[in-house]
Amino acid sequence: MRIGLISDTHGLLRPQALDFLAGCDHILHAGDIGDPAILEALSALAPLTAVRGNNDQAAWALALPEFACLRLGEVSLCLFHDYAQCPPLADEVRVLVTGHSHRPLVRELDGILHVNPGSAGRRRFSLPVTAGELRIDAGRVTARIARLEGPEPEWLQHFNF
Repeated sequence: MRIGLISDTHGLLRPQALDFLAGCDHILHAGDIGDPAILEALSALAPLTAVRGNNDQAAWALALPEFACLRLGEVSLCLFHDYAQCPPLADEVRVLVTGHSHRPLVRELDGILHVNPGSAGRRRFSLPVTAGELRIDAGRVTARIARLEGPEPEWLQHFNF
């Protein structure tokens, strides 16, 4: 199972992001969406779960949850925008996907795989434009972050859990 990860689009959905997410079984958007058309475009690719970010204050965004916990394949995941405001996680959660910082991250901490796909929207500071993916196979999770600039995604980080 391939799960696409995207965050902090801030109203800009790049063609490279759509190409990268094509073929996913599910897509998770970790907030700061910026435009409901982004949700429509992503949901045309695959089932979509999205959460509201701190910049998602328009009326359309208020219907989005602040966090979502779901099971995909054999793995329980939680999706939240700002790691600093993450509620306590249930014991069975294996993956936490967050956004907000615009800094791509893949790390294991206290038995939970933490993934921040970075920002797929407008470039901020000197941070790369990125998205990510989870691969789930027989209960094993692989997380990767890809730089979206250039003709082909360049893998920045890779982690098995």
